[in-house]
Amino acid sequence: MTSIKRRRWRNIRIFLLLCILVLAVHFVLNVSMYPSAWLSGWVLLALILGLASYNARKKLTFIPLARSSTWLQIHIYAGLLTLPLFLVHIEYRPPNGVFEVSLALLYLSVFLSGVFGLILTRVIPQRLTTRGSEVIFERIPVYINKLRTEVESYVLESVSETDTTAVPRFYLNRLQAFFERPRHFWLHLVHSNRPRQALLTDIKALGRYLNKAEQERMLLIEDRVRTKDDLDYQYSMQVVLKLWLFVHVPLTYSLLIFAAFHVLLVHAFAGAIR
Repeated sequence: MTSIKRRRWRNIRIFLLLCILVLAVHFVLNVSMYPSAWLSGWVLLALILGLASYNARKKLTFIPLARSSTWLQIHIYAGLLTLPLFLVHIEYRPPNGVFEVSLALLYLSVFLSGVFGLILTRVIPQRLTTRGSEVIFERIPVYINKLRTEVESYVLESVSETDTTAVPRFYLNRLQAFFERPRHFWLHLVHSNRPRQALLTDIKALGRYLNKAEQERMLLIEDRVRTKDDLDYQYSMQVVLKLWLFVHVPLTYSLLIFAAFHVLLVHAFAGAIR
């Protein structure tokens, strides 16, 4: 068994033990007639605050506080641990009132978006290795612009060398829009190669009617089409990861605000009862 698998099983065992501990403490407190919602609520709030701090920790890479992978593992299992704590806190019953329902729905949105993000971060990096080399997201438009410039230079060279318009017409009709910006976002998400194959098929079909000089230029263009399609795939996958963060992080901070207001209401209400 590899070290990664051993570490994973160790983390899972610790997580399960903590879940059992949460349920056991809840049972003991209920038997002793202690208001367990206070304890579970404060522990849940502390966990959510710790989870929210992970985003700040990623930006402060110069601080020597354990490895990033360790923080990520803690973030994952602490996030999963909030679910049994949340169920214990609400006594396994649907919440009452508009504010309580809104708070519960907000928590579930944060939790489910976190689980969805965990799946994405496991699936997408593996997919990215199947299509070209890994590219920094912000550099993708630069590479696309470079490819477009190269293809347009090949088209101009074809015109000047052969004095025919077959290659320029094909570029204007089939390739110009393709090289302007990232394309076929949704098809790349479902791992479809149909647009790529359609372009390559059209290029091969055109090649039968071209002279040798034009065919050489089209081979160079075909290579750029493959590279551009790989960049489009990288762009689509990385956009999903970035959009997920734009959903999960704001939801987390919104949950913190609602939770803080919830604490104020609970204490104010408790004071009024006394």
